[in-house]
Amino acid sequence: MMIIKPSTALRNEYSSISDMAHEEDVPIYITKNGYGNMVIMSMEAYEKKMFMTDVYSKLAEAEAEVREGKVSDAREGLTALREKYGL
Repeated sequence: MMIIKPSTALRNEYSSISDMAHEEDVPIYITKNGYGNMVIMSMEAYEKKMFMTDVYSKLAEAEAEVREGKVSDAREGLTALREKYGL
């Protein structure tokens, strides 16, 4: 669910907005003069969002490599690793 608050709420209701950001675990959109101005979220929500962005980016890179044929046989790779590390 999207939460939208006017910028004046930052001056008057900082504590309640902070609590809301932690309880709801969704971004809070702040408006100024009726237009979008900024987004506030808890550190936990931000870190989770950044982690998932990184995961999706790495998946997209891996899928692109597969499409380009940059793949190798898993058994050959494991054999090479075993030889390299003496396992």
